Amino acid sequence: MKRNYTFLFTVFFLFCFSASAYSTTINLTGTIRDFNDTHADMESVIAFDPGIVQTTLGVDKNPVYAGQAGNPTTHGQVAFDQWYRDTSGVNMSANYGITLDNQITGDPNVFTFTDSSFFPIDNQLYGNQGRSHNYHFTYEIHSSFTYQGGEIFSFTGDDDLWVFIDDQLAIDLGGVHGAMNASVALNTLGLTAGNTYDFDLFFAERHTTASSFRIDTSIALQPNNPVPEPATMLLFGLGLISLAGVGIKKKQ
Repeated sequence: MKRNYTFLFTVFFLFCFSASAYSTTINLTGTIRDFNDTHADMESVIAFDPGIVQTTLGVDKNPVYAGQAGNPTTHGQVAFDQWYRDTSGVNMSANYGITLDNQITGDPNVFTFTDSSFFPIDNQLYGNQGRSHNYHFTYEIHSSFTYQGGEIFSFTGDDDLWVFIDDQLAIDLGGVHGAMNASVALNTLGLTAGNTYDFDLFFAERHTTASSFRIDTSIALQPNNPVPEPATMLLFGLGLISLAGVGIKKKQ
């Protein structure tokens, strides 16, 4: 009898340990849209170009174009509105997931994704168009989080990057440029601890030189894709516990 209860405890402990391992990563799935290099905004003027988008996210959860004559890397609202919307004959889209890991920086509170050669759709969709990589694409991620207080978000990469928190622009790295860095401390945004807020990220790779993408954040972003593993582990653990219970009952 004692041996059976020991087995039951061991199964439960292993299940809890396995389930807790999921907290070491955050899985986020976004949408990539591929463009031909003939698109007006691709292979454009090279310049850091803030102010392309308005400071409030649109009701459709897309950036609202605000470009003016002072934004040389874009060519009007019609072209920009195609960046993050499926447009027949202009772009092709696919889902793409990234995993943020808290084992990279040495700080377990900071989750990181980093890729200094971020070309996720090489030889896919419109293809490389005769180049070594598929350079011309946009990427968007939508998630949410419960604000705890003191979180940070930092991005390093090229080209355009906009981050909206609670539908308000928090990072603006617009333009065709080399790798740049920007950070935001969430305690400067007037958020209320315990409340849940939207997180929306928009990225664009528009030039054939390089593509880098790095996120470092202590925001506990909610996974936005139906990853089956945690539920599977739960069912597996419960199943083992049930089998153990049946075995104990039979021996009684």
